[in-house]
Amino acid sequence: MEMGTSSSSGLVKAKSETLSEALKSSSLDFSNGGGSSHGRKQHVRASSSPSQSGSSNYTRNTHIRKAKTLDLGRLTGGEALSRASSASLGLSFSFTGFAVPHEEEIIPSEQSCSNDDNLEDIEAATSSVVKLQEEPTFPIYLKFIDITYKVTCKAMTSSSGKSILNGISGSAYPGELLALMGPSGSGKTTLLNVLCGRFNHQNMGGSVSYNDKPYSKHLKTRIGFVTQDDVLFPHLTVKETLTYTALLRLPKTLTKQLKEQRAINVIQELGLERNFPYGKGNACDYYIRCQDTMIGGSFVRGVSGGERKRVCIGNEIMTNPSLLFLDEPTSSLDSTTALKIVQMLQSIAKAGKTIVTTIHQPSSRLFHRFDKLVVLSRGSLLYFGKASEAMSYFSSIGCSPLLSMNPAEFLLDLANGNMNDISIPSALKEETKMEKSCRKIRSSKPTPTVVYEYLEEAYKTQIEVKEKKKLMEPVPLDEEVKLMITCPKREWGLSWWDQYCILSLRGFKERKHDYFSWLRVTQVLSTAIILGLLWWQSDIQHPKGLQDQVGLLFFIAVFWGFFPVFTAIFTFPQERAMLSKERESNMYRLSAYFVARTTSDLPLDLILPVLFLVVVYFMAGLRLRAESFFLSVLTVFLCIVAAQGLGLAIGASLMDLKKATTLASVTVMTFMLAGGYFVKKVPMFIAWIRYMSFNYHTYKLLVKVQYEQIMQDVNGEEIVNGLKEVSALVAMIIGYRLLAYLSLRRMKLHILT
Repeated sequence: MEMGTSSSSGLVKAKSETLSEALKSSSLDFSNGGGSSHGRKQHVRASSSPSQSGSSNYTRNTHIRKAKTLDLGRLTGGEALSRASSASLGLSFSFTGFAVPHEEEIIPSEQSCSNDDNLEDIEAATSSVVKLQEEPTFPIYLKFIDITYKVTCKAMTSSSGKSILNGISGSAYPGELLALMGPSGSGKTTLLNVLCGRFNHQNMGGSVSYNDKPYSKHLKTRIGFVTQDDVLFPHLTVKETLTYTALLRLPKTLTKQLKEQRAINVIQELGLERNFPYGKGNACDYYIRCQDTMIGGSFVRGVSGGERKRVCIGNEIMTNPSLLFLDEPTSSLDSTTALKIVQMLQSIAKAGKTIVTTIHQPSSRLFHRFDKLVVLSRGSLLYFGKASEAMSYFSSIGCSPLLSMNPAEFLLDLANGNMNDISIPSALKEETKMEKSCRKIRSSKPTPTVVYEYLEEAYKTQIEVKEKKKLMEPVPLDEEVKLMITCPKREWGLSWWDQYCILSLRGFKERKHDYFSWLRVTQVLSTAIILGLLWWQSDIQHPKGLQDQVGLLFFIAVFWGFFPVFTAIFTFPQERAMLSKERESNMYRLSAYFVARTTSDLPLDLILPVLFLVVVYFMAGLRLRAESFFLSVLTVFLCIVAAQGLGLAIGASLMDLKKATTLASVTVMTFMLAGGYFVKKVPMFIAWIRYMSFNYHTYKLLVKVQYEQIMQDVNGEEIVNGLKEVSALVAMIIGYRLLAYLSLRRMKLHILT
């Protein structure tokens, strides 16, 4: 039984009380992620007797004939609740919420159940595969009335407001697929962001309700949002991407194995596990699995555009959201791939989800898949209603296609004011004649502005009043069910430490390709070889040899201060879109992400400096002691981590690569000049800069490591223990990273909420 457009309202109204009681009456232990509260098998049999059916909340209006493979000893509390609640609603959900399993069959209550359902039948049925199921989709009725949105345009002398949306009204109910159509710049994406609560409410007018309740931040757990751009890590495979999403977003009540299994089930439901041949000739015997293929990006070969879009949808449906918003899910896809995406969305909607998507110019096959349609033009509403009735409505106001064409093309022509191959209403003809006589216009076609005003006025007089009256009707749900769409408090899927571990592992897998790219390795090794040749076996016994070797130590301090700064600058600006998307979904704590992002690279940061020093150290004839070599490695490593902290702070503070690069260039140059090699006597009013320079402290440490117990001073610098320099570098490591974290926190307040 499917929850369709026509029957969704009545079905939910009839069963909302049953759903509420089923959720409250579940006595299963939700804290146990591995099984039921008793931990043993319990075979459930449907009963046809009136007394039994009347005493069970789960079978008030329905009977389940042959509940095969239902093994409460193997199900978690959430899974058992899913089956009980789904049965009470007359629906059956797979864990993704849109596949109807074949194990259970729902029959009307007046039919009696067969008495042949003995224990042996149920025992034999348990050998089949049991699909993981999760909590059923809560029905959410989305309504928006008289939505307006304005932005402030700041000019040189004054600021003025520009209206983006002008009184948009409509609705989307469980089981429906609502499409927002219109030409570019009509306000589709703005309306979508308003509906999912991602815009500043100060600039917004009208009301958006979810089951007759206003938006709250706790509603985020019930909403999925698929952006137009595919925001994914290019070096992770399809399976890794969805697995990390499952581990981070699914509730604590599920074990790691169940979360991983849920990710695999999503892959299967979205058709991402298929194999395809790779190679030519005999090499076609080798196959690559799509789920084991990298996502890919601009410079990395990966999966196709349609598969990448399905991965984005899989990330959002992993948590079984009640509302799913998609921004241009078919953009840059061919018609066949786009049809597959829309068919998949239609299947998801039939499971009781409410889906709203923007779409630019769908094919005719896609158009007929939509349940409801909103047509926008210049921020105003030209049509809202059933997609199947759009053509008949525009025909009723005198706008009909003069030749066979795609309905979407016809509607977009109207929205753009283009009346070519479209019949002109008589009212527009009269108005055109009047304008022609007054302004001596030669064209017989009405102007786009006239067409736009006519269509807007026609909608207001013929449809708007009737539709608004429908929107004022209360949602057919009990008050208790309405309140269930929000969570009393935010709950993380994992503890802080678990989030840190998973984010560190994900970051390590993603960035190891960049760290060990042939370009970076070649850059480091070639620089090391050139330095080794220039300073080949320098002799410190000669004054010029000592001076040359000190210059080499200063260059090492500058190189490993300059290199990490300009690498770390790109960190947060490049991951800004991913961070915004994942934080908007409450995927993890910002602190866990920041610590994982800044520490997962430390093992990688140590490899290239060691290779560099192995080459330079012995070619240049530096001090041949194991202690001196390892202390030099440690000193360079401290310099790298401190320089990275500065780069992270600059990148997180500005979030603009051009500005960040400019500021970093000036800062690094200043630190280099104040590093103690070029200028010995620095004026007092600017001498404090050298103490903030990691180049200065690194240079002094390297000198002390090389010449301790050999000479008393070098270039006027007294050689004593390096505790002060180490303390300064550690303070920089902590201070710069703290500044970067506070900058990210500020960005979160202004951008992500």
